[in-house]
Amino acid sequence: MAEASNDNRKPSLRRRRVGLVTKAGENKTIRVSIQDLVKHQMYGKYVRRRTKVAVHDAANAASVGDTVEIVPCRRMSKMKNWRLLRVVRTAKLAAADK
Repeated sequence: MAEASNDNRKPSLRRRRVGLVTKAGENKTIRVSIQDLVKHQMYGKYVRRRTKVAVHDAANAASVGDTVEIVPCRRMSKMKNWRLLRVVRTAKLAAADK
């Protein structure tokens, strides 16, 4: 019988989300907007839905306009239960300032 070890757990591939950073003012926290296309139940038309979530960014790596990949984690505060996995693409404005 194989032993299940919890120390080498990786984030689930199914729950990874990609979004756009809309706010990066606080320390170790960013606000990410996630866009979804959802099919309307009755009419069949695709409707855009937006969800804004607070994300833990331990290294303060992301800035406004970056596209980031996030995964769920334990609750860190009242609003924050996602963490930053990686920065997929940096914003053009942020790259020009550096």
